[in-house]
Amino acid sequence: METPLRGLPAPPPLGAAALPPGTYAGQVVLVTGGGTGLGKAIAAEFARLGADLVIASRRAEQLKAAREELAAVPGAGRVSAAVCDIRDPERVAEVFDAAEAAFGLPDVLVNNAAANFPSPAEDLSPNAWRAVVDITLTGTWFMTREFGRRHLAAGTPGSIVNIGASYAWTGGPGFAHSAAAKAGVKNLVETLAVEWGPYGIQINGLVPGLFPHADMTEDILDGLERAAPDAKHARQPALRVGAPRELGWAATFLASPYARFVTGHTLVVDGANWQRRTVVNPEVVPVREQLGRGPFEG
Repeated sequence: METPLRGLPAPPPLGAAALPPGTYAGQVVLVTGGGTGLGKAIAAEFARLGADLVIASRRAEQLKAAREELAAVPGAGRVSAAVCDIRDPERVAEVFDAAEAAFGLPDVLVNNAAANFPSPAEDLSPNAWRAVVDITLTGTWFMTREFGRRHLAAGTPGSIVNIGASYAWTGGPGFAHSAAAKAGVKNLVETLAVEWGPYGIQINGLVPGLFPHADMTEDILDGLERAAPDAKHARQPALRVGAPRELGWAATFLASPYARFVTGHTLVVDGANWQRRTVVNPEVVPVREQLGRGPFEG
């Protein structure tokens, strides 16, 4: 008899916690890109465990709404919001100054802010390339550097979680700018784990799979609809997509006291989707065609 396909079980309900209550009580967690989407979902799980939160984003209106939402999470500590373009090292320093004055030096940094859009490589303008690389890689570095320098000066331990992407390993046709930047982010994890480990600073990466949420951009939503308007679940080995809280649980573990000996590692949370292969490769479809672009005209 054929074994029925069930996929991976559903996660515990929203509001459940992966760690003991109060794990982050008295600790300060700074999340970039924390005003929307997966950044906000990650921040919510730290809040649920008692953390004082500082969420940073470029858009004040999104931060205001997110701050109110996160402050209402059961178990949450204090919540502050800071408008910040992470490409600006002076503004990054100001955000850390404000966080330190309000709550204390952040114990945990989650580098979630990034930029991305699909494009054939040959269509990328210099400005388009710079926009994605400067936010995703250089901005992550500015935040990481500021966090590290302050902890090194204070002689205190800290934990960093960099949000990555699986195409840091595989390459990302249609996303050359983002894939190159995320490969750099992954390399920072591996480099700084060795450099800063002796000083008590751990750094890990966290790679999300498909976690649909209300703040997904139009181009990503359009791509999902073109690829699988009625079959997003069937295209995952897990036979389901991820719930944003599952990514938050992984982040809270990696930065927690229970993962102190885990550093320099990148954890992929995608139900094994990035490892999926077919017995016979499908026909090659050029990226331009996949994105509905006409012939390249130079």
